[in-house]
Amino acid sequence: MVYQHGNHHHIPDEHRVHKPGAWLPADHRVLKHWLGHHVKHVDKVGEQELIPVLKEFQDLIENNTRIHMYFCAMWDEVPRKPPYNKDVTGQSQIRDYKHMLQVLNRVFGRAPEWTDAAAGVGMVGVPLAAIFDYASATPSGHAAFLDPDGKYLKCPDSASVLGDHRAGWFGEIGHKDLMEVANAAAGTSYKFEEMYQCDPSAPHYGFKCWDDFFTRPFVPQARPVASPEDHLVVANACESRPYALSHDVRLRDKFWVKGQPYSVLDMLAHDPLSAHFAGGTVYQAFLSPLSYHRWHAPVSGTIKRAHVQDGTYFSEPLFPASDGSDDPSVDRTGREGEYKILQKGITVSQGYLTALATRAIILIEAEAKEIGLMVFIGVGMDEVSSCEITVKEGQRVEKGDELGMFHFGGSTHCLLFNKDVGKKLKGFPKVGREENVPVRARLCAVGE
Repeated sequence: MVYQHGNHHHIPDEHRVHKPGAWLPADHRVLKHWLGHHVKHVDKVGEQELIPVLKEFQDLIENNTRIHMYFCAMWDEVPRKPPYNKDVTGQSQIRDYKHMLQVLNRVFGRAPEWTDAAAGVGMVGVPLAAIFDYASATPSGHAAFLDPDGKYLKCPDSASVLGDHRAGWFGEIGHKDLMEVANAAAGTSYKFEEMYQCDPSAPHYGFKCWDDFFTRPFVPQARPVASPEDHLVVANACESRPYALSHDVRLRDKFWVKGQPYSVLDMLAHDPLSAHFAGGTVYQAFLSPLSYHRWHAPVSGTIKRAHVQDGTYFSEPLFPASDGSDDPSVDRTGREGEYKILQKGITVSQGYLTALATRAIILIEAEAKEIGLMVFIGVGMDEVSSCEITVKEGQRVEKGDELGMFHFGGSTHCLLFNKDVGKKLKGFPKVGREENVPVRARLCAVGE
C-alpha cells in the first residue's frame, strides 16, 4: 500500500475526503492546518502591499465588471450548511476577494512545505487548489475560472524547503513518503540518489531551486524501457496511477456533463487530424505531487504535432442535481438542487479538463504500422499549467525518450489511439490500482 499525503494514521470519516488525484490530502485536517496557518498570519499582520503579479490580478478583478461580479459572488455562494459552512481551514473563512489576495500574497512567496503536524502529516502540493477548493465549484466560481506564476519556485530562495527539517521535503516523513511512492511502482528499494539524478553530498542534494527538485530526472537504470526492440509494446508515458480507460470515444461529446465523456475534437483543440481518432480509445492516468513529472515517448516514431494549447486553470464542472447526483446542495437563496458542488474537487474532473485545461498535445506517427498515428496529451491542472515540450515537430524519438515535463505540481495525461488500434491493444493496467505504473514500463501491447 502506498501512503500519500497523511494516510499513515487513522483518519476519522468526518475528516476523510477521497481525492483520486492525491493533489490535496485525504485528511482534511492537513488542509485545516496548512491554510489555517496562512490565514492566521494574514489576519495578524494586516493588509500588506501585493506583489506585482497580484496587483495585476487585483486590477483585472476591479476593472472588469463581469469578473468583479464573479469574484465577489463566488465567496458568498459557498453554502452556509454543512459541510460547506466553513472553508477548507475549518476555522477562518476566506471572506472576500481582497482577503483572498492577501492570502495569495503570502503563499506566492513560499515554496510548498512538508506538513509534519500531529494530526496532519502530509503536504499541500497545489496550494491554490486548497485556497479555491470549494469556491471554484460554485456557479460564479465556475464562470470566473473559465476566463483564462511560478517565478519564485525557480529562484534559489525556494530551495529552503529542501532540507531535512520538519517542513522540508527531505525530513524523515517527507523523504520516506517520497521514496515509498517511487519504489512501490516497481517493487524496488532504491535510495533517493539511486532513483534520481542528484548530488547527495551537496546542499539540497544539488537542486538549485524547488522546481529543479520537482522536475528531477531519474537514473536511467531505475526505469528501464519496456521491450525496446518490440515496437508493438506501448510504454507508459508518465509515472502515474490509472484513472480511466474508454473505448469508442466520440469525435465531439458533452464533456461537461456527468460522466465527463471524452470529446476528441476538443481534446485536440480542433486539429484537422481529430477525425482520425473518432471511435478510438483513451487511456488516462494522473500524477500526484510525489510522483516523477517528466513525460516519455510511449512508442518509437516521428513527432507530427507538438504544441501547448492555452486553457483554463481552476474550472470545474457543475453537474445539475437532476442527473441523479446525491446530496444536492442548497445555495444561499434557498433554491434546492440547482447545482451540486463537487466535494472531491478538480481531482474527479479529469475527463472534463482534457478538453478545457492548458495542455501539451503531441502527435506521434509510430514506427509500427499496427499502431500508426497516436497522441500524448499532458494536462495541466489548477496552477499546474506550465507544460513544457522538449521535442520538435519532425523529430525522431525512440520509445522511452523524453517528451517534456510538468512544472510546479501534480497533473494528468492521456494516450489516444484510433478505433482500429484501440480494439487490438491489450493488457492495460487496472483502473483504480493504488500504486503508480512505472514510467517507461509496459503499458499495453497490440494483440497481447
